[in-house]
Amino acid sequence: MPALSRPRVSVIIPAYNALPELTRAVTSAMDQTLGQDRVEIIAVDDGSTDGTGEELERLARTCPALHVIHQENSGCAGVPRNTGLDHARGDFVFFLDSDDYLGPDALRRMVAMADAHGTDIVLGKIASVGGRAVPRAVFQRNQPRTDIFSSHAYLTLGPWKLFRRSLIERLHLRFPPYRNCEDKPFTAAAYLNASGISVVADYDCYYVRYRENRTNLTLTASDLAHRMDGTRLCFETVARYLEPGPRRDQIMRRHVEWELCGPLRALLPRESERDARERFFPEFRHWASTWVTDALFQRLDAPDRLLVHLLRADRFDDVLTVARNAGRDERRGHLVDKGRVYWLHPFFRDHTAAVPDICFDVTDRLPVQHHLEAASWHGGVLRLAGHAYVEDVDSLDPATEIVLRKYRADRPEVRLPTTPCPSAHPLPGEGRRYEMAGFTAEIDPATADGGAPLERGLWNIYLDVRAQGVSRTVRFGNRREGGEVTHPTRRRVTTSQGPVTVVPYFTPYGNLSLDVGEVAHPLDPPCQVLRTIWRTRGTLLVGGRLTEEAVRDGGALRLRAETGTGGVYEVPVRGEQGGSVNVFTARLPIGRLGPGCWTLTLVMDGPGEDAPRRTAIVPYFDRLAATRWLRFGCRPYYAKPVALGPARALGLEVAPIKVVTGVRRRLGG
Repeated sequence: MPALSRPRVSVIIPAYNALPELTRAVTSAMDQTLGQDRVEIIAVDDGSTDGTGEELERLARTCPALHVIHQENSGCAGVPRNTGLDHARGDFVFFLDSDDYLGPDALRRMVAMADAHGTDIVLGKIASVGGRAVPRAVFQRNQPRTDIFSSHAYLTLGPWKLFRRSLIERLHLRFPPYRNCEDKPFTAAAYLNASGISVVADYDCYYVRYRENRTNLTLTASDLAHRMDGTRLCFETVARYLEPGPRRDQIMRRHVEWELCGPLRALLPRESERDARERFFPEFRHWASTWVTDALFQRLDAPDRLLVHLLRADRFDDVLTVARNAGRDERRGHLVDKGRVYWLHPFFRDHTAAVPDICFDVTDRLPVQHHLEAASWHGGVLRLAGHAYVEDVDSLDPATEIVLRKYRADRPEVRLPTTPCPSAHPLPGEGRRYEMAGFTAEIDPATADGGAPLERGLWNIYLDVRAQGVSRTVRFGNRREGGEVTHPTRRRVTTSQGPVTVVPYFTPYGNLSLDVGEVAHPLDPPCQVLRTIWRTRGTLLVGGRLTEEAVRDGGALRLRAETGTGGVYEVPVRGEQGGSVNVFTARLPIGRLGPGCWTLTLVMDGPGEDAPRRTAIVPYFDRLAATRWLRFGCRPYYAKPVALGPARALGLEVAPIKVVTGVRRRLGG
């Protein structure tokens, strides 16, 4: 078949007794904005007995893009998906379950993302219908190109994604014939070999729902017997494609938490004791001993650490006890001891249980509650007020610090103290538990760095929340009061190295940061330069037009010439006589400029003493020629216009003319 007739996407729909939801699923694929000529729909009837096959044939008569395949019942979703893969011709494959449906623009958006960024897998945002759980972390924002190590993509191993078909065929990927967990090894292998992953988060691409009769395989085949084969293959797949080390541990952690510890707690107590002891426990123990390295063990949450320790120690009875009582025991309190916080599980420091303290240490896992209540300038000092506490740690002897870390810079962080105070808001907990969780703090950009000014750049603000020797560090600002009370404007601050503008701002994640020197948040320029001409041999005229905002602010505009060695010369800018109030000219006597390369800018200070400064470059115009003049009436000098940097700012190279060189040029020698 000619390449031009090949569809962009093959949508594969496995269907078994899928009425009434099936019709919505199929028509959602038929109605894609990508167009029926660019989509083929392969619906595989897996031996249905409820009229599913007949409904598919009816729909196929209305849509040439729909191809129906009938086969004997396989008892799982993987086999009909494999049948669809064997017939797929598209550049991409999308697996659509018969009880779910697509958003109308889903495939067009996902294909566009893959085409634009050359990625092999695209995750489209998943929406819930009827309360079915869906992943959220990975869909916080669009991600044109990412991977499983720097995103939350690996947390979703369902097959409802756009896969580049060449990736599937290169790996010879097919679904194992399991009733549950058959999709996870398939998706894991694709993730681990993909050349980039994209995420479409600004559109609901895929809608998941439970069937009206609750016959989803995830519900009817949810016991351990149907999970073990798929779980075993998940671990083996990760080990096949990743060498031992931190990257493998990062990916294995997902399977240890979700496929090992979670089902063990929830499902092992439901099995008969004989099956639990002889059939399932040995395999769980093997996984814990084989795949949980010591480094990974340290990264697990305390309940999972406890289970893994007991599994490794071959303590079946204790594993069963912990699993049966998990719901009750997770609500037990905590003990603070020598700067560490421990979960008060019944096994904690019970000499008969003989479980090490590391299995109960939750210091680095306890949530930190924090709130920014006010942020305002007082002169050149930014004052912050708020509260912060570590959950279950009484705010006794609080010593919270502000921590400033420069973005993408390998330099020491800056730490500033806070002043504890009673919280301005009622906080949870009995009695006076978090009463002293409030704080105030001051950030003086002129002296914050050990008496020196903060370096130019972006500085992220953290809190090191401390009480009773316990310390947790978190980003600060994403929970805050609304309105102007927590939105200070930019401020011009005087430092030992000269004035600098500091811009408090909130990142896309809502956290508070400082832009020192307007690195990423420059003010709009106060004017536009329209001409540069030599008024005389020794005078440069710069003319242009002020912006309406600059006219309204009424600040004084100056033409500034400066060298990289610290030389500065300024002249005032004046309005043109009889002209509009926003038309200006400036005359620069270049005879006042010493030898060197001078950069020209226009500078306007704000209306107040601390108001930020606006600047505009004087652009390089090709028609501006070099000039010569006599300095002090006798010494010949020249000024040569040059374009500086990507913005092509105007620079003047000023230097004396060597008399001998000039004579030689005139004589042609």
